[in-house]
Amino acid sequence: MTGDHGAQALDPEQLGAYFALVESVSVLQHQVEQHLRKEGNLSYVQFQLLARLADAQGRLTMTDLADGVVYSRSGLTYQAGLLEKAGLITRGPSPEDERATLVGITDKGLALLGRLLPGHVQDIRRLLFDSLSDDDLHQLGDIMARVRDHMRAQPPRSAAPRKRRGRG
Repeated sequence: MTGDHGAQALDPEQLGAYFALVESVSVLQHQVEQHLRKEGNLSYVQFQLLARLADAQGRLTMTDLADGVVYSRSGLTYQAGLLEKAGLITRGPSPEDERATLVGITDKGLALLGRLLPGHVQDIRRLLFDSLSDDDLHQLGDIMARVRDHMRAQPPRSAAPRKRRGRG
């Protein structure tokens, strides 16, 4: 197909950039996850949920949370259930929309987040930002925002038509 970039091989520079990005993200996430598990018995996704709820300074719907966390809906529901059992969040029906579930962070959740944040920030500074100049940081932020926005603009895989089986 003419103009279809999907069928063309990646050139060495593209492949190198891709591998550097994936390896960097993997190392960063692994280190962050180790800290969160050791110090707070939380997964990275659970930490993200608590941080988003604390940042919202109120309650969010599960849909709002799902929009900000790249995770399956069923997985998000499961993780929220674990956090609720641990007393870190509350869940309940929305008074405005009975189909919506409102989620809020508890005082216990805020305290845990407050205890984890200093080490989390230290890990991110040490692993990511210490090697960058101010100009590098600006460029990285700009580049990654464009990449994220491009990725978010694509229709989700779940929106693609399903292939039919049989009848052939």
